[in-house]
Amino acid sequence: MSTTTSTSASRPVSASSSLMQDVPGAFPESSSPPTSFPTVSTQQSLSQAVHARRAEYTRPHKIRIRVGTWNVAAFKGTERDIGGWFVDGKGVTGQLAGLKLAPSTESREQDEAADQSALDKREAVSEQEARHTRTQSTLPKDDPGSLPGGEEVGLYVLGLQEVIDINSPTEALRPYTDPSASKKFKKAVQDALPAGYTLVAEQQLIGMLLLIYAAPAVASEVNSVSTTSVGTGVMGYMGNKGAVTARLVLGETTRLVFINSHLAAGVDKGALERRNWDSSQIVSRTKFDPIVDSMGATQTSGEVVGDEDFAFWFGDLNYRLEGIPGEDVRRLLMLHTRNEYDLSQRSAYKIDKELSADADATKARVADRTSIDSNSSSRFSSATTANQSQSSLDTLGAPESTLDPSSDPASLLTTLSSLLPHDELHQQMDQRKAFHDGWKEGPINFLPTYKYDVGTVGVFDSSDKKRGPSWCDRILYRTRRDILAFESKVREEEDAKRRDEDLKAKGVDQAATDEEVLYDYDPDTDAADDDDNDYNEHSDDDDDSNIVITKAGFEDQIELEYYTAHQRVLSSDHKPLSAVFLLKYDAVVPELKARIHQEVVRDLDKAENEGRPSVTIVVDRHHPSDPEPSDTDPATFEGVNFGNVEYGRTKRRSITIANTGQVPATINLVDRPVSKGQTAGTTPSWLRVKFDRPRAEDGSCHHGRGTYELEPGDACSVELVLRVTDPHLVKALNEGVETLDDILVLRVENGRDHFLPVHEGGIRKLQHQRPNGSRGKDAVNDDSPVKWSAPRELFRLTEGVEDLVERAIAEWDMVRSHEMEGAPWELHAAWPFAEESWTLTDSQTRDKLRGEVIEALDTDTPFEAAFPQEIPPMQRLEILSEVLLLFLRSLTDGVITETVWATLEPKLTAYEKAKTQPPLEVQRGVVQELLSSEPYHNISFILITSMLARIDSEITSSTRSPEHTVQSRTSTSSRASLEAPTSTRPKATLRRKTWSRQAVEHQDDRRCHLALIFSEAMIRAPEVTKEKDRDFLRHRKARVVEMFLPSDADRKGQ
Repeated sequence: MSTTTSTSASRPVSASSSLMQDVPGAFPESSSPPTSFPTVSTQQSLSQAVHARRAEYTRPHKIRIRVGTWNVAAFKGTERDIGGWFVDGKGVTGQLAGLKLAPSTESREQDEAADQSALDKREAVSEQEARHTRTQSTLPKDDPGSLPGGEEVGLYVLGLQEVIDINSPTEALRPYTDPSASKKFKKAVQDALPAGYTLVAEQQLIGMLLLIYAAPAVASEVNSVSTTSVGTGVMGYMGNKGAVTARLVLGETTRLVFINSHLAAGVDKGALERRNWDSSQIVSRTKFDPIVDSMGATQTSGEVVGDEDFAFWFGDLNYRLEGIPGEDVRRLLMLHTRNEYDLSQRSAYKIDKELSADADATKARVADRTSIDSNSSSRFSSATTANQSQSSLDTLGAPESTLDPSSDPASLLTTLSSLLPHDELHQQMDQRKAFHDGWKEGPINFLPTYKYDVGTVGVFDSSDKKRGPSWCDRILYRTRRDILAFESKVREEEDAKRRDEDLKAKGVDQAATDEEVLYDYDPDTDAADDDDNDYNEHSDDDDDSNIVITKAGFEDQIELEYYTAHQRVLSSDHKPLSAVFLLKYDAVVPELKARIHQEVVRDLDKAENEGRPSVTIVVDRHHPSDPEPSDTDPATFEGVNFGNVEYGRTKRRSITIANTGQVPATINLVDRPVSKGQTAGTTPSWLRVKFDRPRAEDGSCHHGRGTYELEPGDACSVELVLRVTDPHLVKALNEGVETLDDILVLRVENGRDHFLPVHEGGIRKLQHQRPNGSRGKDAVNDDSPVKWSAPRELFRLTEGVEDLVERAIAEWDMVRSHEMEGAPWELHAAWPFAEESWTLTDSQTRDKLRGEVIEALDTDTPFEAAFPQEIPPMQRLEILSEVLLLFLRSLTDGVITETVWATLEPKLTAYEKAKTQPPLEVQRGVVQELLSSEPYHNISFILITSMLARIDSEITSSTRSPEHTVQSRTSTSSRASLEAPTSTRPKATLRRKTWSRQAVEHQDDRRCHLALIFSEAMIRAPEVTKEKDRDFLRHRKARVVEMFLPSDADRKGQ
């Protein structure tokens, strides 16, 4: 497998993988606290402010973490040794395992002397091995323990492998985990622990078991525990190999991850590559649950390996010694272990037999190997300096050496240093194939942990296989600082490689002159510096002052105090391995943090309110006696009340929007929430909004749309205009389906939204009234409704139009006939119903008069009272005509219903296609016959056509003619001609004849236009989509009305 660079160096620190980026308590990488509160409060600014006061709600804590790993190899009775070595620290042989990792002091040396005195009294190795059985503990009697244990440890983390026989297909391929195997180990640990220790995490996968116990004071600080497992065995997923993992948060500040793994076995290259693959799968497939903090906030997604602050990876990693014969290693190491035995013992005899088999050859190979590996072993020998070594590691029976053990060729330390360069794990870390991204290990000053004869302290595998000893069982650890340092190193290497490639691309000659490659190198001084500054990914960091900045922004420290094997545990072919860490961390006091959080929120709110734009809406008084409400208190703000609303009448109200804040405010109306059937937008269809200033975007005004700027202390006036003109809306209001109630939403950028209710005090119905009696002052009150053969309004409107047509024509002839312009009925064929023929063009006056006429209809009062005296009959007629058409359009079924039209239209189509048109009387009879089925509609139809006939008659009988109009416009002496006596006009008869011919043409045109206008208002027909079809339909409907208007034949008959 070729050497590759890990891609983890470019691993982004995602928000989903960081607790503090997703929940309260987040903070920037910068350690400097914020000096002022931000203008707008965000989750990040809140967490920054809380984090800046972390000293007020955290307290420093210090605990020991004991990590132990042991492959029990499914041997019976191994649970009997668990409590002794894991909890009490027993079974350590000082001669065969280095214990001291911290510098010696006078007090420490005194303690060690006392400990050594107690160790001298424990059971001898020969006696221990002689009494070995599976029914009792194999630990030496009277062993006081060499490692911190009991209540000295706050967190016990135990990883076991092969608690069941994974070599059995039945067990290895079992689809579920048998919990019975773990129960005996849990009981053994619980019985050995001091009272009050609780199991805070547990995970089992086939033969792998992970147990975490916490002291009473520590258990209360453990939260967000998440356990998981990853199988990498058979087919890459079975649980005979893999890992069980736990993540927990300590003190709400420090995240710890514990990985207990059992990797692929074997000594060949394929097995090595499979171990590397196993480890990569464990990292990529391990996912933890989201973290929940004390405030109840939860991460949006879970975390992965690499997001923690401290990680511990332990177990049977199965890495072997490479490139050296196993038999040589066995014999070499047994040179040291033989001194643990009395020469009369069986184990001593085995060792002597092994050593005497080929002592000379072994010594020669060892000497050669030691010489070859002297350079590569220097790094490992330097890991244990003079203050880390002890004379107890020397071979027993030899005279006390005055040499440093690292310099003594006969010491165990020197032997181990010569073997470590062959360790596959270290090689893979150096080649960046596995455990290279920040993982490190304490100094290995103990014998390989595999493989021993069961029941012996130091006899390596004496079976026929004679497996070579290896450090298969390991405990690695990593801090957040380590992984960041590695990622930084890889980035620097990638940058350097990229620069080299750029220089190479420029050419050697050009590169030689490049200033970037000009440097001075002194091999004496620079090499010395390099030796001191070498970066070693997997060596222990001896600098106790190193601070680890956690993702929560707290400063933690960790120190490895002990790392050793329990050589005198005899119940398995693996020796247990222990590591003791001292962790210093800051723990959150939840009550204090909650109080600080409340104070920060209060301060942020205050600062935010002072820095955010704020406006106040005041409803202006419509009358001097009206109150002037504002939205200062939204609970009591009733908004804008338009009072009683009448159809067609415009009602206006105004509001004032004042900037009452300390910063400029940008305001705009946004789309209001609407329910089904309502018109979307900023305002309803019946309301318009006008600001008193141009928009900020382009300086234009557009009925309230757009944004508007208000400086502090500035105010703008907004006019709200309400007008109901849509007949469909009127119908919905009459039926109670709709109301004139809505809410406008005024948005203040970076401020709060303001909600402005708009409503009416009441709206009068346009139809279905129950009048008290007939018109007039002497009308008698009667509770019963008036019965009409057609809508009462239609009677009144047609009658009023007929009367005003007659008066308007008469007044024009008498008063305005001398004007240059022609009469309205002469200029516009559809007078007085065509909008272009109206002489009253002021919209406000028209709105007011139209409203008064509608009011007169609703209250059954005379139309005369609706018009001021100064309004001439002509303009009154125009208002009444408009209201009449409006009334007809508002009828739900119309005058000719859709049902009647469905029957009538085919007949009209047939008439159009016939070669000979039926007489007009026949066509009228067909229409009248169909209308007779609906008497009320029939009478309404007759009222309207009769009115139109009467209007046509009045216009026809007028003395003004089109010819006269033309002459009046073109004559230069028209006024003299009008003032001349009748006797001076000799051609009056000729003019009358000329007028008659033009009148007929004008009258036909009038009939056509009136029919088009009234047919659209009277007839209900299905909608058609095509423009051509709509044209045909429009003229077909007009034909129905036109056939009932006086024709030329009708006039001749008269």
